[in-house]
Amino acid sequence: MAKRERVVRMSVEQPLWRALTAYRLLTMVYAAALFGFAYQRFDRPKVAAGYLAVLAVWTLVTHRRVANAASCTKGFLGADLTVAIVGILLTPIADTHERIAAGGPTLPSIWTAGSVLAFAIKGGWRWAGFASTFVAAANVLVHGGNPTRDTLHNVLLVWVASIAIGYVVEVARASEATLARALEIEAATRERERLARDIHDGVLQVLAMVQRRGTELGGEAAELGRMAGEQEVALRTLVSSGLVHTCRISRDESLGALVTADEVDEPGGDGGELDLRTLLAPHAGSRVSFAEPGTPVPLPAPAAKELAAAVGAALDNVRRHAGEGARAWILVEDWGDEVIVTVRDDGPGIPAGRLDQAEGEGRMGVALSIRGRLRDLGGTAELVSVPGQGTEVELKVPRGRTQ
Repeated sequence: MAKRERVVRMSVEQPLWRALTAYRLLTMVYAAALFGFAYQRFDRPKVAAGYLAVLAVWTLVTHRRVANAASCTKGFLGADLTVAIVGILLTPIADTHERIAAGGPTLPSIWTAGSVLAFAIKGGWRWAGFASTFVAAANVLVHGGNPTRDTLHNVLLVWVASIAIGYVVEVARASEATLARALEIEAATRERERLARDIHDGVLQVLAMVQRRGTELGGEAAELGRMAGEQEVALRTLVSSGLVHTCRISRDESLGALVTADEVDEPGGDGGELDLRTLLAPHAGSRVSFAEPGTPVPLPAPAAKELAAAVGAALDNVRRHAGEGARAWILVEDWGDEVIVTVRDDGPGIPAGRLDQAEGEGRMGVALSIRGRLRDLGGTAELVSVPGQGTEVELKVPRGRTQ
């Protein structure tokens, strides 16, 4: 399995983390200033001062934890939200009932919104709704179940703003994933075009010259020229087909503002899915034409290999029974719920009853190599042959039943 890694910096998420870091520091200073101006009005100012001291230390010590999503772990988010809720619940103990009933601020004040916004940036709108619900419940509890209009307004504002920011972050991540895939395809396309130019300027021209000179010289050289011609056609088909293996986008939350495209399955791999076109394209040659869709035809790796082996067996039968001069055509069709591969030749065809006779004689090429493979995949293999008009083998594999 080959690995290609491409890392793209988020264009939206990282600035939000930087803004959140600044917000926490500023609102910590703001909460301390509010307490300083109203110090004489508190019933237990030492309780408020002690909490705000803890809040200041916590904010300063953990400011690097909100620098990016990788360092902002679930454990930290839980602890940060706990600090905010504890401050809200301590407000009735430290402040007077009159100030609270009049809509006075809680001890952490608007610093609490920073904890909720961290949930939004880290996990999206669902996490934001979860955190803001706890904050809302704590505020309602502090007011004895009868919050003021200003309190309801502030709670609703935090709720809506955090959910909106969380939704924006999710959209930004999806956009970055799409951009990463587009960049991956563009890079693969450019590399294929570069290889195509190099191959065209070198290998293909040499193979074409060998074919031409071999035909002119005749004898054994003609056979060498024919083989060079087949390889030229096969190589030209691979170059022009534009086969790009499907790349999966990995968006591990611990990576935060990173989008990583990695692990691309090669045709020889055993896991995941394979593009059927990459397995069938090598069969193309001077006497075998290959027609494919313009987009990948993904199948589970075992199913793709078995189907390709069945196609190879059909082509072997063409070479063995239709003669060296026979031509063959491979057609791949992807219908979504099933994949159909048709192998047709212009040979003399199969006489009626010949396949049954071959099975009776113990020659099980078609029965096992083709029909047996398709039966194991839950598919079918239909063979139509008309004497003097060639043979057509249609292989159908349903996607839902392949393993």
